[in-house]
Amino acid sequence: HQSTERLQQGHPSLHRHRERAGKEGQVLHRSKRGWVWNQFFVIEEYTGPDPVLVGRLHSDVDSGKGRCKYILSGEGAGTIFVIDDKTGNIHATKTLDREEQAQYTLTAQAVDRDTNKPLEPPSEFIVKVQDINDNPPEFLHRPYFARVPEMSNVGTSVMQVTATDADDPTYGNSARLVYSILQGQPYFSVESQTGIIRTALPNMDREARQEYDVVIQAKDMGGHMGGLSGTTEVKITLTDVNDNPPKFPQSVYTMSVLEDKVSGEEVGRVKAKDPDQGENGLVSYRLTEGDGLGVFELTTDSQTREAVIKLKKMVDYETKRTYMLRIEGSNPHVDPRFTAWGPYRDEATVKIMVEDADEPPVFVAPSYNFEVEENAPAGTQVGRVHAKDTDVANNPVRYMIPRYTDVEQFFSVNSEDGMITTTRPLDREAQAWHNISVAAAEIGHHQDTKVRVNIRVKDVNDNAPEFATNNEILIAFSYNYQYVIETVSAVDKDEMAHRQHFTFSLAPEIAHNHNFSLKDNRDSTASVHVLRKGFSRLTQDVYFLPVEISDNGLPSLSSTQTLTVRVCSCDSRDTILSCNVEPYVLPAGLSTGALIAILACIVILLAIVVLFVALRRQKKEPLILFEEEDIRENIITYDDEGGGEEDTEAFDIATLQNPDGANSFLPRKDMKPELQGALRPGPGSTRGHSVDVDDFIKSRIAEADSDPTAPPYDSIQIYGYEGRDSVAGSLSSLESVTTESDLDYDYLQSWGPRFKRLADLYGTKDYPMNDTDDGEDS
Repeated sequence: HQSTERLQQGHPSLHRHRERAGKEGQVLHRSKRGWVWNQFFVIEEYTGPDPVLVGRLHSDVDSGKGRCKYILSGEGAGTIFVIDDKTGNIHATKTLDREEQAQYTLTAQAVDRDTNKPLEPPSEFIVKVQDINDNPPEFLHRPYFARVPEMSNVGTSVMQVTATDADDPTYGNSARLVYSILQGQPYFSVESQTGIIRTALPNMDREARQEYDVVIQAKDMGGHMGGLSGTTEVKITLTDVNDNPPKFPQSVYTMSVLEDKVSGEEVGRVKAKDPDQGENGLVSYRLTEGDGLGVFELTTDSQTREAVIKLKKMVDYETKRTYMLRIEGSNPHVDPRFTAWGPYRDEATVKIMVEDADEPPVFVAPSYNFEVEENAPAGTQVGRVHAKDTDVANNPVRYMIPRYTDVEQFFSVNSEDGMITTTRPLDREAQAWHNISVAAAEIGHHQDTKVRVNIRVKDVNDNAPEFATNNEILIAFSYNYQYVIETVSAVDKDEMAHRQHFTFSLAPEIAHNHNFSLKDNRDSTASVHVLRKGFSRLTQDVYFLPVEISDNGLPSLSSTQTLTVRVCSCDSRDTILSCNVEPYVLPAGLSTGALIAILACIVILLAIVVLFVALRRQKKEPLILFEEEDIRENIITYDDEGGGEEDTEAFDIATLQNPDGANSFLPRKDMKPELQGALRPGPGSTRGHSVDVDDFIKSRIAEADSDPTAPPYDSIQIYGYEGRDSVAGSLSSLESVTTESDLDYDYLQSWGPRFKRLADLYGTKDYPMNDTDDGEDS
């Protein structure tokens, strides 16, 4: 806030503050303050050697004894602004920039120096930075681009440029700008206060100059000396208006065209020039007059904007040699502001000269149509074609038939008179029309002209009639007398005229048969009737009926066609079910396909049985090799898996459990001995006595040496006995149950039936065990 009375900085004074309104309907009264100050000002960009004195604060409670201490806080306190806590003097220690921050809000308070207790409530004050002219004007854009139509009136607004000044616009003239033009006169001007650029010259022509570079200056301090300034460039482009009419470069154009040119071919081009751009420079062309209006036509090239003169009809040098045309070019879009500068059109004359050309002969007719009878002998005349030379020389013409139009060479043409003749008899049924071409050329010239010749072969009655559809009839064996089983018709390869008629009759050799009859319906159809009641497929299942068919041609032709009547099985409603003979031949009632399937199954089953027997025989071959083979040089692999503890067939469990039984004789299982010796008892029983391992092994060796059934070479002997009182102790893990081990194996009871044996051996502590040190190898 600002005090109601302005005091000099640093002088104390008492005053009463104004009342301020708070919330609606409530007036707040501020208490009387014992010390006041003014709004302080400090100039920006001060560069003196000493800090700037901003002002002085003093409280009336300060008796001058040094007990009052002044404290400053707020924006910049302690960094930019510092206060002498004894005198209350405030200094600015740094250079200030108003464009960065225009004012600072600070809070001052007087406290007791000893106790730091506030002597008065804190109060805010403002330090304003006083502006100086230290910022030049700056334009918003660099450069500017503007467009203005050509031929604009003087004073036409082009655009407005705006500059800004960062200085304080409310203080002095530091931000008061004035615009002026430094470059671009006398074509353009600028308003000093608004910066609006306007045209200064009339009738500025784009075709003479299109672009202008204008430099505008903005200066502060109202444009007075000492002010700062800034400039910008403005690029002004004159846009086009239709202020120029089209103009042909020549008033008369001369062109030529050969008489052999065809319709649509180009003769020549002309173009009217228009310096305007875009649609203002578009030119439309048209033919206005001349004797060639019906012979030539005019189009416009969309790319080059040229008038293209083309042939509308073919010209003839011998008939007319010169044509005259008048062409007009005009602007389709005319600016009404410049109509007085018209007219916006121009005309030119075109002279077209027709040049003579060596033209090929011309046929008197565009095409020819001839007729020739079928089967006419070779050399029969078909017709004559004629062509003539239209040139002044009138050279003789020669004719020929291009081979690609008559590949099979049915026709020939007389090269001198153009007469077309046949080379062989023609068949209308093979080809009814022959379309060929005949070429005509002048003698000694390569150019030729072709004409289309269409030759129709006239029909003669040279084909006998035949059945129109399939000549097989299916009947049920239960058809009754006079039943119509089929209605037949005929066709003729000859040309079918609307009066053509066919007659039908049975061949004389079966005319009096007792099975079928034929009735001519006199409408080119005939009906086949049954003359008996019922047919037997076992007696005869197929009947053949020869039928004579005649036409009414000149001369009349006839042919004998055979109808096949097949007897089929049917149901109660005479619906044909099957026409095959197998159901009556096979007693089992099986079709051929079913028999084939059964035989295939039997063959497959026999193959499987043979394969199974072969495999069984292969498995029964002895595993022992022949005597002449050395077993020590071979490795025999048995791909068999053991059965575990439950399998007692794989080894002699009694031997493992009773070492005393090891002396008993065990026959060899790997071979079949040729001589079966008497079984010799082993050494005396040692049950209940200690068995020495050394004696046991020696006994087995002696037994093997004296065994007549053993092979005469080394073999592997298996001893299922571990022995007693070994220094190293037993290798069997089963002996661990006799130790004083603290291991608990009761968990084996929950592992299922496969571990039941182990659970019985190890699971119970007091399980009775033999005190012997015998081990079991598994």
